[in-house]
Amino acid sequence: MKNKLFAIAKITRAAGLKGEVGVRPLVRQFDDYVTAKPLYIGFDENLVQDIKLEKVTGVEKKRRFLFDGMNTRDEAESMIGQLLFASITDEDPINMISPELLGATVVADNGEIIGKLVDMMSLPANDVYVISRGKKEVLIPVVPEIVRAVDIQMGLVTITPMDGLLD
Repeated sequence: MKNKLFAIAKITRAAGLKGEVGVRPLVRQFDDYVTAKPLYIGFDENLVQDIKLEKVTGVEKKRRFLFDGMNTRDEAESMIGQLLFASITDEDPINMISPELLGATVVADNGEIIGKLVDMMSLPANDVYVISRGKKEVLIPVVPEIVRAVDIQMGLVTITPMDGLLD
């Protein structure tokens, strides 16, 4: 079980004088991963360094994040534009929205080919796959009842379509 990095947020601004930063979450599961997983920071997943979250202040979109070793506004400003990565495994549920899935073949659990995954959207209730199915596009909610398995290496998404979902 190999760990890999998944971008969960982007550092957008320095906040205050004590090294705090503001971030823009890139995934709806941001809160689950920022406090529970090992974190890394960098412009690219191949050039990252470990970073530890020291504290979070504020609420909702006004939150400020202070990372260990970042004590001045200049240090905070040097982080702007960098991505915050979480360490995840292949079995982690966040893989269901991995950008690496774009172009994957979507099949029903009975073996029928549904189409190709061309886009993903984050809607208020849940994430959605946009599937190209011939000349039309179909929206598939990314929920465990429908999306049964994703295989990033094989480029394959297996779903259990409900009645009327593909019409």
